[in-house]
Order: sequence, then structure tokens, then C-alpha cells
Amino acid sequence: MLKRHNLTDSFTALQWGVVAIFVITTLRLIALANTQLQLYPDESQYWVWSWAFDWGYFSKPPLIAWMIGLSTSTFGDTDFAIRLPSLIFHAIGAAFLLLAASHLKNGRAGSLAALIYLSMPGVGLSAGVISTDALLLPLWAGALFMILRLRDGSNDWASAVALGILTGLAFLAKYAAIYFLVGTGLALLIDPPTRRALVSMKGLVALVLMMVIWTPNLLWNSAHDFATVQHTAANANWQGNLFNFEELLDFLSGQLGVFGLLLFPVLVTAIVQAWRHWSDPEFETDRFLTLYCAPVLIVVLVQAFISRAHANWAASAYVAGTLLVLMFLLRGRPWRRHVIMASVVIGFSASIVMAVVSINPGLVGGMNAARGLRHLQSWPQTAEALAEAEQDAAYSALVFDDRNIFHQMQRYGQQLQTPLRMWQRYNAPHNHAEDVWALENGTVGPVLIISEREWERDRLLADFQQVTFIAEIVIETGGHRPRRLSLYEGRDYQRVARAPVDADSQNEARVNAGRGN
Repeated sequence: MLKRHNLTDSFTALQWGVVAIFVITTLRLIALANTQLQLYPDESQYWVWSWAFDWGYFSKPPLIAWMIGLSTSTFGDTDFAIRLPSLIFHAIGAAFLLLAASHLKNGRAGSLAALIYLSMPGVGLSAGVISTDALLLPLWAGALFMILRLRDGSNDWASAVALGILTGLAFLAKYAAIYFLVGTGLALLIDPPTRRALVSMKGLVALVLMMVIWTPNLLWNSAHDFATVQHTAANANWQGNLFNFEELLDFLSGQLGVFGLLLFPVLVTAIVQAWRHWSDPEFETDRFLTLYCAPVLIVVLVQAFISRAHANWAASAYVAGTLLVLMFLLRGRPWRRHVIMASVVIGFSASIVMAVVSINPGLVGGMNAARGLRHLQSWPQTAEALAEAEQDAAYSALVFDDRNIFHQMQRYGQQLQTPLRMWQRYNAPHNHAEDVWALENGTVGPVLIISEREWERDRLLADFQQVTFIAEIVIETGGHRPRRLSLYEGRDYQRVARAPVDADSQNEARVNAGRGN
């Protein structure tokens, strides 16, 4: 339950929390401005989306494109400006958790909540890239804070209005916001304070505002044959080999790197303890918080076991999770407080390492730790090599078999004179590049084919009546292995009819995902 405390002490503690958020964000801003790493392919795709305002895009809702467009129009079309919204949003998320924790306990708890959030390894990484999670988590934190205020019996119409707006925006950030509604629905069923707060005119106002904001995106999805739903189903991959203990263990180990080496085990313990003490009023708030993290973890755990799950798919659990572990560790024996500080130190140490590597990627050389860096380096050099190759003949198009390279050339290949096109691997578009820039069936050519996906090359080349090998381009990336692109001249493109995405195709893509796709 809410604990009253000295307002002067709280104000002082809140001030220190704000200072901490400002200092950490400023240091990360300096690192971001000096990074030597180029955009990740998904970031380039989001930047492409920002070229035109819409209420939705092929695989994501629109807020990320809007924020990139706003940032680049204000600060210039640079990689720094594209990534800047993530850093700002995470600072806002930390501020909301500062307020939420101060609402639940004393002011010191608020500062600790902000530090826990900002030191999360997942947030440290996310603050340096533009992603939908970076937008969702702060909006989730704000909406949770508003529910906590309403749940406390506050006669605050502003909180109800803010709840509706923040929840609606959360759905425009990432569809994982549905978990927030799941948590709220469970709270209405089993948590009397939430039921009293939201089964009211305030709750109705919040619901109406959320739907007003979200509805244009729902209408966009309906008008585009629910392409996002189909994309999500393909990601879930329930048509492949089901029941994978290895994927389950990979997901669980990944959470140590998202939430924290020490805090993830604490979170699991805190969830169990909250429900073991069902009738204890002291754990009422803990049980409420579990409703906004446990369902996310359970659903994604099941998904990981059935098929696969990326580590960040459960990221939204760690907003309420931050408050829950804080409540748990501030209760009981003093050694628990040391766990908080140890976790914060470990988390920020990891952030420092990531910042140093981003400023000087050569420090990690060809180590396995650098494997992911190959996607963030040498794209201008790749574009230069393709610009030289396109001069060899009068090509009507540059055709790519990999959407990542396609979007990177849109970002870094301004010198390319030939139109960029995507090869469509299935009967229907499987991504945004295939949907908008697919090579038109019947193209006579000649076209320059740029192939990276060697495991699909036979299928790619079978779509052309005439194919001539030209050369292989090798670009050093400073990572685990170089970027190898095979170049072909293709004529008379006649796409071979294929079945929709099937289990074999899904499994093939999954097996080869680690090859640099």
C-alpha cells in the first residue's frame, strides 16, 4: 500500500533522480554523437518509412517513422538524428519510473528505479539505436504511473486523460502494447483498487482516448489486408519444428543480458513471492505489478519453446519489473540493497564498454563478440563498390536478394545511379522492400543482380532466362567475417510460381539467420 513520507525529503530525492537522468543521458548523447557505427539495416528501413507520413507500415505501427521524420527535419538527415529519439524516450521512461517508485515508497526509491532502468543492459543498447522498444517502454512506464495514481484513489482527471493518450501512443509504437491491456484486464478482475479506479467515468475517458488514437492504425491495417498480422505470424514461425528446449534456454539466458545478470533471477523470485503471499496486504502492490510483467514473460516463454523468440520480445515486462524488483529488494534484509547497487554498477559498466566499442569498433577486432558489428560497418564502402560495378553496363536495375543490403543502399548508396529493386522470393511480398520496390515480372534487362544469400541463390537465378556471372565483391567489415556479394548479369525476368511461405522455407531462413542475413 502507499506509504506516506516527508515531502521535503521526497522533493530532494526526486531532484537527485532528475540530475542522475540528465547526467546519464548527456553522457550517452556524447557517445551517440561520436559513434563510428552506421545504422543497422532495420534502422535504415525505419528511416525509409519516415520519407512519407502514414498510419502504418509493412511490419510496424507508425510512431517510429514519425519520430525519425521529426528528428531529421529538426536536426538534419544524419545517423545521429535518426537515433536521437531513442535516447530522449528512454530518459522520459526513467522519469516516469522515478515518479512511479516515489509514489509507491520513499523518494530514494524513485532515484533507484531510474538508475535500475537506465542501467539495464537492454536499455543501454537500445539508447544507441532507433527501435520500437525504445518508444514503447517509456510510454508503458507513463501509462503504468497513471494507473498507479488512479488506483490510489486520486480524484485526478488529468491522470485518466494521460492514461488514454499514453496507451494509445503505445499501440502506435509497438503492438506488444497489447500486453498492457492484458495486464489491465487481469487487474480489473482480481485487484479491487484498479477496479474501483477504472470501472468509472475516468476509465471510460481513458478507453475512448486510447481508441481514438489507435483506430486510424487499425483502419490502415484493415485497408492493407492486415499485412502486419501476417508478418507477426511469420515471425512466430509455428509452421516449423515445434517444441525447442534449446530455443527456450537461449531466450532465458538472453533475459540476463536484457534485464540484468542479477535482476532477472530476482524478478522471478519476486513474482513467485507476490503470489505465495496472496492474502498479505503488504504484497498487494507487488501482485498488481506482476500482472504487467508475468503475462509477457509467460507468453514469450511459451513462444520460445514452441518455436523461437528473440530476447527483446519480453522487453515490455521490465517496466513493471523494475518497480517489482525494487519493492522486493527494499524489503527485508540489508544485503538486498547491495544487489541493487551491484546490478547498477554492472549495467553501467556494460554501457561504458558498448560506448567505447561504438566509438572505436577496431578494439574488438575479429573476435566473436564483433560478429554483430559487421552489420553496422562498411556500408559506404559497399555502396562505392556497387557504384563501380554499375558502370560496366547500361543496367536497368540493381536487384538485391537481401532486404537488409537493399535498405542499406537506400541509406548509404546515394551515388548509385541505377534504380534499386528487390527480388521477390515468394508469391506474395514478404517484407516492405518486396512490397514497394519488387522487380517487375517480365523485366527484360539487363539487370545487375547482387546476391548475398548463397543458400537461396539457385532459386534466385532460376527466375532469369539468361544469367552471366560477373564477379564477387569482398568488403572487410572489421567484424567476424567480410561481406561477400556475388554479382550476375540477368536478362528476361520471369518469376517462377512458388507456394506461400511454408515450413521448409521458414526453417531454411531460421537455420541461415546466423550467417549474416
